[in-house]
Amino acid sequence: MESTFLQWLAEPGLTHYLMVSAILFSLGLLAVISRKNVIMVLMGVELILNSANLNFIAFSRFTELALDGQMIALFVIIIAAAEAAVALAIVLNIYNRFKTINLNEISLMKG
Repeated sequence: MESTFLQWLAEPGLTHYLMVSAILFSLGLLAVISRKNVIMVLMGVELILNSANLNFIAFSRFTELALDGQMIALFVIIIAAAEAAVALAIVLNIYNRFKTINLNEISLMKG
């Protein structure tokens, strides 16, 4: 019994990757929901996207999808980089207008 458990731990399978991905997703969701700082919320969104990438790559490795998961993960990384650039530009504009990046202190969003 104990040797099979140690063998299960030594050889990472799809379950291991899905558990790590679920932990990453949970931490990202917790950061998005609980944080007041815009930068921390963006970091939470990046964690959520990385957990999705881990799922794509894990399912691609353990099924017959060849490189489909890797290609989708690469596309998600490119989109996340563009999203981060646009989001940081928005954060800079909010800071210039309101002198804060805390979400609770920003009450007026019209120009």
